[in-house]
Amino acid sequence: MGLIKKLGETWRGVLLALVIAVPAWLLGKQLEVVGGPVFAILIGMALAVALRGRDTSAVDDGVKFTSKMVLQAAVVLLGFGLNLAQIAQVGATSLPIILSTITTSLVVAFVLCRALRVPGKISTLVGVGSSICGGSAIAATAPVIKADDEEVAQAISVIFLFNVIAALVFPTLGGMLGLSNEGFGLFAGTAVNDTSSVTAAAAAWDGMHPGANTLDAATIVKLTRTLAIIPITLALALWNVRQERRAGGEGQSTFSLRRAFPTFIVFFVLASVVTTVFSLPAAVTAPIKELSKFLIVMAMAAIGLNTDVVKLVRTGGKPILMGFCCWVAIACVSLGMQHVLGIW
Repeated sequence: MGLIKKLGETWRGVLLALVIAVPAWLLGKQLEVVGGPVFAILIGMALAVALRGRDTSAVDDGVKFTSKMVLQAAVVLLGFGLNLAQIAQVGATSLPIILSTITTSLVVAFVLCRALRVPGKISTLVGVGSSICGGSAIAATAPVIKADDEEVAQAISVIFLFNVIAALVFPTLGGMLGLSNEGFGLFAGTAVNDTSSVTAAAAAWDGMHPGANTLDAATIVKLTRTLAIIPITLALALWNVRQERRAGGEGQSTFSLRRAFPTFIVFFVLASVVTTVFSLPAAVTAPIKELSKFLIVMAMAAIGLNTDVVKLVRTGGKPILMGFCCWVAIACVSLGMQHVLGIW
């Protein structure tokens, strides 16, 4: 009876998110440099403005369910796209650059969080999204640090802005710098945030350099970066528990393994292990990955519906500056490490 009651309370909101997600998904397919999640957030925010002042209680529970539980389900399914053995074999060359760029982004985000007085959760989402894999990393991190929908929307918006710029500018920049095909594959895979923008930049490079075939290399590097979701989310979860214990007093709080390592991250890791151990073919994993991406679009639609556009615009300047600094720092470190390693 509890499940039936829950479904009765949530189905309208879930259906609303689905109705937004379908056209957003299709638009994202046509314009991959923007992507379905961004279209979903924009449509959701526009609808939220249109519905302002009206009674939305019938859909509120379902929208909240979609922005939290559906988002976590999408992250779990992302794990089926990670064959750890293949990534370890092909992505080993890029590992020093990946570690350097991730560290750089997180340090820049931490320093600017203090210097600009940007809220900690937004800083974390922008730093993680910039350094690991854009929207997917934000989707995985947000439930761990208990970020609200407006914070997620703001971080996604910042990441989107620099994704588009990178996809449009980096192929020309790489040519001006004289990067090799291998060098640009590493550059795109480590310095562009979201997977869709990585593929857009690499595809543009291949179009400018016939026979280059950097798309596969850039994608593997990007998937290797995605693995960083696991240690980063675990570290953030442990940090959250520590902060909560400190706020509540040592005598009032005890360590909880479940709280320290959220269940959906456990399932994300297990999905990756299953894909690796059983060597699941693309015919099996590809539809699961597509479903995961669609569920993320649904969750972003719900997040858009829960977002105060006026507040987002009013408070957006500092996060955009932070995102810009992280983006520039990552690009410089990626190129610098390639030069040091003799790949350039």
